Amino acid sequence: MSPSSHNIVVLGAGVVGLTTALQLAKNPAYVVTVVAKHMPGDYDINYASPWAGANYLPVGPPGSALALYERNTWPELQRLAANDPSAAIHFQEAVLHNRAKDLGSVTGDWFAELLKANPWWKDVVPNFRVLPKHQLPPGIDSATAFTSVCINTAIYLPWLVSQCLARGARFARADVAHVADAARLHHSGAPADVVVNCTGLAARTLGGVADPTVYPGRGQIVIVRNDPGVMASSSGTDDGGDEVVYMMQRAAGGGTILGGCMQKNSWESQPDPNLAVRIMRRAVELCPTLTDGGGIEKLSIVRHGVGLRPMREGGPRVEKERIEGVWTVHNYGHGGYGYQASYGSADAAVKLVDDVLRSKAML
Repeated sequence: MSPSSHNIVVLGAGVVGLTTALQLAKNPAYVVTVVAKHMPGDYDINYASPWAGANYLPVGPPGSALALYERNTWPELQRLAANDPSAAIHFQEAVLHNRAKDLGSVTGDWFAELLKANPWWKDVVPNFRVLPKHQLPPGIDSATAFTSVCINTAIYLPWLVSQCLARGARFARADVAHVADAARLHHSGAPADVVVNCTGLAARTLGGVADPTVYPGRGQIVIVRNDPGVMASSSGTDDGGDEVVYMMQRAAGGGTILGGCMQKNSWESQPDPNLAVRIMRRAVELCPTLTDGGGIEKLSIVRHGVGLRPMREGGPRVEKERIEGVWTVHNYGHGGYGYQASYGSADAAVKLVDDVLRSKAML
C-alpha cells in the first residue's frame, strides 16, 4: 500500500454493498476488500438482492434521504441501460394503477408516493404522464405511466463484482459477528482505516450495531417465461392489506417476476402455495396479455421464490460513527429499494468515508 492509500473493508455483498465498493474503488487511493457471508451466485433467505425484481419505482417521501438517493441513482441506471448491455439493464414501460380504497393499507402506504398524480420524481424519469380514465381497467381509480428500467439480478450482481475486481478490489467470504472484527479482514493484512457496514437485515444482530429498527418485509414471487409487454403494478388487492400486484420482465432473458406481498416481521423462508396462486391470478387479471387471454394454467413457471426485504423504520441509515475504535460508515436499511437507491446512497457513503479519512489525516 502506498503512503497515500487507505484500506477500506465493505461488509456485505448485496446490491448496496457491491455498489458502494465500486464507487469507492473508483478512487485509486482506496484499497477495497469486500467481506461477506453471501456472495452473488448464492440463493439464501438472508441474502435479499438476488430475489429482487429489480426495477425503478421511486417511493421515498419528498425531501427524505431515500428520495434523494433515488433521484441520484436514476442517471446511472439510465446510462447503463442505454450504453452498457453487459450490465443487463433494459428500459421498460411502467404503468402504476391506484385504487382509492387501498389508502391506509400496508401496500397503499408502501406505494403512497409512487401513485401520486404529481410526484416529485415526474421530472426525473422519461415520459411521465397521467393516463386518461377511459384507459383504466375495472376497479382502478387512477393510473400513471413512465419509462423505467428492469435489471436481471443474476447478471447484474456478478457484473458489479467484475467492475470492482477490474479496479483492484478483492473479495473474501466470512461470517462476521461484530462490525469491528471486519477491520482485521482487509486483504493486505493491515487493519482497515474504515469499515463500511452494508449488512442489510443482518444489521439487526451485528455486534456493535444491533439496530432494533431493522426488520424483515417478506416478499414472495413467481418467475415465469411469459412476457406481459409492460411493467405493471397496483396499489393493493382484495385478498389482504399486505398483498399487492406487480410484474416486470428482467433484461437479457431473466424471465418475468410476478409478485407479491409486504409481510412485515415475517421470517418464513418457504413459498406459500396459496399465495403463489393468488399472485398468478392477480397478475393475469391485471394484464391479460401475460397469457394471451388464458388463465394461470397458461403461465410457464421457472421457479417460486421468497426474499426478506431489509426494512428499517425511518428509512436507510447512511451515517458515520466510531465503534470500539473502528471508524464505521453505515449504509443499510434500504428495504425493497436497494437497486433504485443504490448509487445515490453509495455516493453518500463514499462522502462520509472521505470525511473520516480527511479528519484522521488532520489528527
